[in-house]
Amino acid sequence: MANTPKAPKNFHHTVPEGDERERLVCRDCGFIAYENPRIIAGSVVEHDGKILLCKRAIFPQKGKWTIPAGFLEVGESPDEGAAREAYEEAMAHIEIRDLLAVYSVRHISQVHMMYRATLKSPDFAPGIESQEVGLFAWDDIPWDELAFPSVHWVLGHYREAQGKSGFAPFTNPV
Repeated sequence: MANTPKAPKNFHHTVPEGDERERLVCRDCGFIAYENPRIIAGSVVEHDGKILLCKRAIFPQKGKWTIPAGFLEVGESPDEGAAREAYEEAMAHIEIRDLLAVYSVRHISQVHMMYRATLKSPDFAPGIESQEVGLFAWDDIPWDELAFPSVHWVLGHYREAQGKSGFAPFTNPV
């Protein structure tokens, strides 16, 4: 298990009976501590034909541009998480429109759920995790300064979905 943290006291890595994968198991009671993928929720936020982007103030990819997105919190739905992240990163109140894409980023055990959204008002400012935020026309997006491959994917899928509704969410590009 490449990304497995050091086992806590009384836990060890083993393949439990009836399973096929190595897991973290308590030696005393047999409790299995499953490691599951982390969910990322985010949104492509549009206002007057422009896209809201945030310049990251934190690692990884500090100083690079991204859409508002981040880890889902316990007890939160993906669309609630996307709205919360837009507020945390860009102080933006958004209206979620629809699910745009679901990406599997297997090498880091993440599932990204990305939405289309609009600004409820043109008010936004950098949140604690952003150096700056701004609205970008399509041709002005800093393509060479985007933080992650999934940001490229979702912006491309956003463009492809413009004017469409009722479509199945996009998935990882081939």
